[in-house]
Amino acid sequence: MTLFGFGKRAFSDLTEQEILALAISSEEDDGRIYGMYSDALRERYPASAKVFDDMAAEESEHRHRLIELHRQKFGERIPLIRRENVRGFYERRPVWLMKNLSLDTIRREAMVMEAQAARFYRQSAARTSDASIRKLLGDLAEAEKSHVSLAHRLGLSNLPTDVRAEEDETARRMFLLQYVQPGLVGLMDGSVSTLAPLFATAFATHNTWDTFLVGLAASIGAGISMGLAEGLSDDGELSGRGSPWIRGSAAGIMTTIGGLGHALPYLIPNFWTATVVAILLVIAELWAISWIRWKYMDTPFFRAALQIVVGGFLVFMTGVLIGNS
Repeated sequence: MTLFGFGKRAFSDLTEQEILALAISSEEDDGRIYGMYSDALRERYPASAKVFDDMAAEESEHRHRLIELHRQKFGERIPLIRRENVRGFYERRPVWLMKNLSLDTIRREAMVMEAQAARFYRQSAARTSDASIRKLLGDLAEAEKSHVSLAHRLGLSNLPTDVRAEEDETARRMFLLQYVQPGLVGLMDGSVSTLAPLFATAFATHNTWDTFLVGLAASIGAGISMGLAEGLSDDGELSGRGSPWIRGSAAGIMTTIGGLGHALPYLIPNFWTATVVAILLVIAELWAISWIRWKYMDTPFFRAALQIVVGGFLVFMTGVLIGNS
């Protein structure tokens, strides 16, 4: 039911009580994440671990302020609502992906977390009419925004130019989430999901033109599906990930390109020549995707390559086996 964002609440539909409840659960989750970062760094970087302990304590203080206001306005019972229940709400790494992260990666993650939290509080404050709720949400937005430079707090720098560099890095990370990530997901889906129907047709018919038509249809169909999925899943208002039209277009176009890459060789009349060229292009596509994930998405290259290449190989063999059956 979460496909295309169905089964989730729109942020604009939340009541003031639900906004407070969402803020409480988010502060609790972020405090736990900072605590996990601290545990991961304690042995190698004890000073940095202490910084994340302090940040976890700040999140706990924010949560207590939110709970106290909720108690005053709405009573003791806090509605159960979490970020995964709200369409377009920013996501955090799963727990198992936080292990063995480098200090630089943790710093980048924390900077993005602060930027996202500040945006959430600004958007929430703009939607509330109660003066005390609006004031607290605005104060928390400023608290998240005006945190002392994370690089400075980690003892890595103390110059204004370093603060500017950190802000630039935060902006770069947000750009990756807004534009690069949807395109990369589309490229991965187009390159992998179209392998089975393309090569099943190729080996079943040995007809290059029919194979090209199937590849063309599969690529365009997958592009439309991915574009709709990305565009409808998040309106960008809360997450700050940009216009759904831009993200949906990026995902859809890159999905189509990913599928067409190995469909175009079947314009070559000779079946085996076209097939060899298509296979070589598939290999190049999969390794290029692995490199992009390593370069921009903080995924270890070996793991990225293993996931993409093994997945692509299994889908390719599925198509070959079905085509020869």
